[in-house]
Parts: sequence; structure tokens; C-alpha cells
Amino acid sequence: MYEIFELIFSGRQRRVATIAVLLIVALAGRAQAQTPAAAAVPDFDGDAQPVAALGGGAEGFRSLDADIQDMKQQLLELNRDLFLLEEELLFPANTQVAVFVSMDVGDFFDLDSVQITLDDKDVSNYLYTAREVDALIRGGVHQIFLGNLRAGEHELVAIFTGAGPHERDYRRGATLTFEKGIGPKYIELVISDRQQALQPEFIVREWE
Repeated sequence: MYEIFELIFSGRQRRVATIAVLLIVALAGRAQAQTPAAAAVPDFDGDAQPVAALGGGAEGFRSLDADIQDMKQQLLELNRDLFLLEEELLFPANTQVAVFVSMDVGDFFDLDSVQITLDDKDVSNYLYTAREVDALIRGGVHQIFLGNLRAGEHELVAIFTGAGPHERDYRRGATLTFEKGIGPKYIELVISDRQQALQPEFIVREWE
């Protein structure tokens, strides 16, 4: 299976590199075609001033720059399409499982990292920056894991590490046993505040 993944990735890299080379060659040819021929320098005497006729060179360079920007955009779009195709090949909908992290308020817990274990195997260990935590508090959702699982029963364990009330080190776990059927499975790890207990609360739930 790893050989298949490597083949897909290397194939994509070769395609992107090939297209980039073709774009460079095309741009070089166009630039050469649009570069005005050097004008012969006339003889002049004394105070006579030479005049160089460039023959619309500025317009040619503007056109070339527009072509460069257009080709860059095409390359970016192609790279995006290849990425989406890779994701479909590597993570088919029938076996796909995705895990997301979200936060609600966050007054009693300052998130540092989240570790994900699926069926006793570590699949993700993500360290969050202050900027990413701020984005979560403002309503963002982070996809922390995307992978494949066969149909059947599975167990997910999430370990949350950070600073709890009174800035003390805080490490808590949450577990979910779920059934993987046909079709993608989406799981959300929710970090929220339990106001009555003045403690953070960690919930693992499935998206319907």
C-alpha cells in the first residue's frame, strides 16, 4: 500500500514539474519572439542625438507579464485539482474517517496539544499555536486527522493537554466507541466550559 501511495505522490510531482518546465519554455519562446531586434546605431557627428526605435517594446512586455500571471494561475488550479484527486484516491468515501477539533468559550482551558489514538494506534499528535487556538475560540474547526477504516466497531481516544484553571497543567482524555459503516464517518472533539464546576469539559461526538 505504501508503494501505491509513493507512486501517486511521485506521479503528481512529475506532472507538476513537467507542466512547470513547459510553461517556462513557452514563456522563454514568447519573450524571445517579443524582444525587438537591436536597431543599427547610425553614425552621427558632433551634437547630433541618436534616436532608438523600440517598436512597441513596452506593450510586448506588458502582454508577456499578463501571460505569466495567467499561466501561474493555471498552474495553481492544476495543483489544486491534483490534490483533490489524490485525496479521493487515498481516502475513498466508503472507508474515510475524519476527526475535527472545536472549542466553545475556552475560559477554563488553554489548549496546547491533542493526541488521537485509533484502535490502540497513535494516528495524530498536533501541537497548537496561540494563533490557531484563537481561531478555534472564534468558531473555527480544525481537521486533525483524515484516514481510512474498515467497516466495524472502532475505539477512538483523544488526549487533551494544556493549562487548566489557575494555570495548572491539565491533561484529560475522552473515549468514543463507534461503528464504521458504508460511507464517510465524521467525529468532532469539542472543548467547552462547564460553568457550574468551573472546569473544562471534553466531549467526543459523531456527526449525523
